Amino acid sequence: MEVKKYPKADLTKKSGLFLNIGMVLSLLIIITAFEWKFYNDSSTVDLGMVNDNFEDLMDIPQTEQPPPPPPKVQQPEIIEVPDDQDIEDEIEVNLDVEMTQQTVIEDVVFDTAPEEEVADEIFTIVEDQPEPEGGMAAFYQYVNKNIKYPAQARRMGIEGKVFVQFVVERDGTLTEVQAIKGIGAGCDEEAVRVIEGAPKWKPGKQRGRPVKVRMILPITFKLG
Repeated sequence: MEVKKYPKADLTKKSGLFLNIGMVLSLLIIITAFEWKFYNDSSTVDLGMVNDNFEDLMDIPQTEQPPPPPPKVQQPEIIEVPDDQDIEDEIEVNLDVEMTQQTVIEDVVFDTAPEEEVADEIFTIVEDQPEPEGGMAAFYQYVNKNIKYPAQARRMGIEGKVFVQFVVERDGTLTEVQAIKGIGAGCDEEAVRVIEGAPKWKPGKQRGRPVKVRMILPITFKLG
């Protein structure tokens, strides 16, 4: 038997409409469930009407403890001794000392000798500075008289100061002569030569003793 379908009775055409209606009803139920508010019927309690049953607090004074008694100190017992009682222990003192010529009294020697200064020590500052015989004026007169202007420096027109360093020995001789700052062109060597040939100086002294002293002097070269 052939099944006959009527176009008006075909529900498949309205399936989309039913689906949309179902989704809208589901959303309304969910929203209603979330938005529904429940209220508690219990009435609020007025805290002002609560009876105060707390007991009043009382100030309890602090109990004072008595201080501990001081420790008992046992006093030493003093025994009175009569004045007429003899003392058994006697100290014998022999004041009779016989002095003869053979009696020798040893001298006590204290090692207070000052330390000797090192012989090879060279000073730069001493109590009494060394100086030439006749003073510095006489020394520079010797330099001007004995110095020879180098020919090369004269041709080149070189002028200036040569600083010469040397050591005044304990006997006044001049040693370790060297030019520490020069101008060249033979002037340095000439200044060293003149100082090496200078007469003896008065040596420097430290604590009254002659010592070695290092000195530096300038020698001036100037064209006349």
